[in-house]
Amino acid sequence: MSFGGFLDNNSGGGARIVADIPYSSTTMPTRVLSPSLTKSMFTSPGLSLALQTSMEGQGEATRIAENYEGNVGRRSREEHESRSGSDDGGGSGDDQDGDDKPPRKKRYHRHTPQQIQELESLFKECPHPDEKQRLELSKRLCLETRQVKFWFQNRRTQMKTQLERHENSILRQENDKLRAENMSIREAMRNPICTNCGGPAIIGDISLEEQQLRIENARLKDELDRVCALAGKFLGRPIPAMPNSSLELGVGSNGFGGMSAVATTLPNLGPDFGVGISIGFPVAVAPSRTATGVERSLERSMYLELALAAMEELVKMAQTDEPLWFRSFEGGREILNHDEYLRTFTPCIGLKPNGFVTEASRETGMVIINSLALVETLMDSNRWAEIFPCMIARTTTTDVISSGMGGTRNGALQLMHAELQVLSPLVPVREVNFLRFCKQHAEGVWAVVDVSIDGIGETSGALTFLNCRRLPSGCVVQDMPNGYSKVTWVEHAEYDESIVHQIYRPLIGAGMGFGAQRWVATLQRQCECLAILMSSTVPSRDHTAITASGRRSMLKLAQRMTDNFCAGVCASTVHKWNKLSATNVDEDVRVMTRKSIDDPGEPPGIVLSAATSVWLPVSPQRLFDFLRDERLRSEWDILSNGGPMQEMAHIAKGQDHGNCVSLLRASAMNPNQSSMLILQETCIDAAGSLVVYAPVDIPAMHVVMNGGDSAYVALLPSGFAIVPDGPGSRGPTTCNRLGSANGPSSVGGPTHRVGGSLLTVAFQILVNSLPTAKLTVESVETVNNLISCTVQKIKAALQCEN
Repeated sequence: MSFGGFLDNNSGGGARIVADIPYSSTTMPTRVLSPSLTKSMFTSPGLSLALQTSMEGQGEATRIAENYEGNVGRRSREEHESRSGSDDGGGSGDDQDGDDKPPRKKRYHRHTPQQIQELESLFKECPHPDEKQRLELSKRLCLETRQVKFWFQNRRTQMKTQLERHENSILRQENDKLRAENMSIREAMRNPICTNCGGPAIIGDISLEEQQLRIENARLKDELDRVCALAGKFLGRPIPAMPNSSLELGVGSNGFGGMSAVATTLPNLGPDFGVGISIGFPVAVAPSRTATGVERSLERSMYLELALAAMEELVKMAQTDEPLWFRSFEGGREILNHDEYLRTFTPCIGLKPNGFVTEASRETGMVIINSLALVETLMDSNRWAEIFPCMIARTTTTDVISSGMGGTRNGALQLMHAELQVLSPLVPVREVNFLRFCKQHAEGVWAVVDVSIDGIGETSGALTFLNCRRLPSGCVVQDMPNGYSKVTWVEHAEYDESIVHQIYRPLIGAGMGFGAQRWVATLQRQCECLAILMSSTVPSRDHTAITASGRRSMLKLAQRMTDNFCAGVCASTVHKWNKLSATNVDEDVRVMTRKSIDDPGEPPGIVLSAATSVWLPVSPQRLFDFLRDERLRSEWDILSNGGPMQEMAHIAKGQDHGNCVSLLRASAMNPNQSSMLILQETCIDAAGSLVVYAPVDIPAMHVVMNGGDSAYVALLPSGFAIVPDGPGSRGPTTCNRLGSANGPSSVGGPTHRVGGSLLTVAFQILVNSLPTAKLTVESVETVNNLISCTVQKIKAALQCEN
């Protein structure tokens, strides 16, 4: 038994002292100390660990205990010299019968040495004999059963008391040691010695160590107040800090004694905070500090502070107009006034890294979705990726710091990782690690903010960043009476422009590639599609022969096709692509390869992906209409067998005729050619358009159109992604001279900017059905020629070869 544990088990702070009473091998009655003596002994100052100013009364209490101990011991020995037990009415213990019989005169009997020896030998083997053993022993020793029973009771009591007496002796020794240490400390306090020179110290001086502790204590006090203020702001109710006195150093009245370690902990924020953040600050010289837990809590407090600052900035940027935002003359886009931004806001994630540029955009739109449903979608990484399939290559939630309050998303805070993409091999995927924080500002008004955390928690001097970091960005959602929501989206980022190709820099710099307009336009299109699919009425232009289950299967197959197309264009981590550096490939064509094994949705073998982007002096709408029209497909698609295609099935996905899923059939030009089906999905919104297609097996599509599982339909997608070439393409423009395929030219005199399109062409082709086969140079050349031929055919059809 340790001394500390002994004191912890006694609420009064004193020690239980058991009298040192000698026992014989025979039984004895139990004595109890009087309450007055017990009180004087339990409150003895000699058992206190604190620094006592006086120790009077300790000796007297000790003498009382020793006198009482001696008297009790002598009286007990005298009584047990002549008797050891009783037969009918005597005895005590936990096994004693509770018969209500009138008291009788006790009869005493002295056991013989042989009887005692037999009893002792059985006691060593079995201290608690049962009734059968006691009966057998009583017959063998010529004793009554009660006598045997009482002897074992008294022997167990004797054994227990001996153990307590031994523990009491150990505690007395510990008490003597503490008393000696107490006297030494008191003596040292009377004659303090300077630790630096060894001479006598001047009363009132404070050592360097104590000064450092005081400074550390004050810093941690400020940190605790700051975290309490943050927690109160987060929860909307004040969180009381610890009392000031608990944060002070425990220093004696003369300035030298009793310095103790004080540990403070932020009160648990309770169920309203979701996980209940507890932040432990070690103050002074707390020996039991757990570095991992403290660092974890401090990191979460930094995340909370960053999320609150980001939320405040987002709401201001969403609600403030001029002079923070002003509209451009080209297209009426909202442009951020960076000078006003720097005057209004303090950078919450530090200064802009060297070589990075800034992009900022804001867009407001009406979306057919309520605020709660949109908030749930944004806070779920899987649903977030599903509603923005062409913008999010991959996303995961790495840590949930708070899941919200009261069963809602209000106050939800989580760490996320995402790969954001523009569908072009000339624009690298943006990898961002960020905090996502959701807060309800009023009834039907929510805000969701993202902010990068790259560099937070770095202990080394050099901070590391990815190719992009998000400043406070997100959306403010307000419910409208007609079932719609008003969404105000703000995108603000800093990125490395040097890794973006020249022809895409105007688009990205204007915030049209990763900006707010694209997020809102995609959200509007996807929510409109969901509303149509959930409606019981079938659009008039849909193919009525397809059942409801068949529509769902076809849409699911088309979604998988589009997802695989985007993954092949941008080389995201969805698939393990290997980039090829081939000399026989054009400079702006990216060729990648991967192995398809055990994937029922793809043919097995080596898959080759080739993609490139070109600039065309054609409006995005005209280019989209040309590529999606099945009647004009033979002008650019070598798979169409040189003839027109027929639309076999049509499923609308929006009010615009360009948002649909179609099943096309190429007519055979001669009897030797077999008929072929092509699954095609097209979509268009204010930010861009997409045409994705893939050849499919006819029997497999019959199964899908009848509601069968589409996961086993093998396909490799190809297609086109179309975006405006920059801010100037939104308004009417004129030109004096057209440039090359890589961008507008200003050679030959002054020109006005040409409003054109950036077209991305991508193919995925199975070059070998054996996954173990090696890629040949001929296969790479074939795919490169296919891309070049397709681009030239499109230019020729649109009359923009030069």
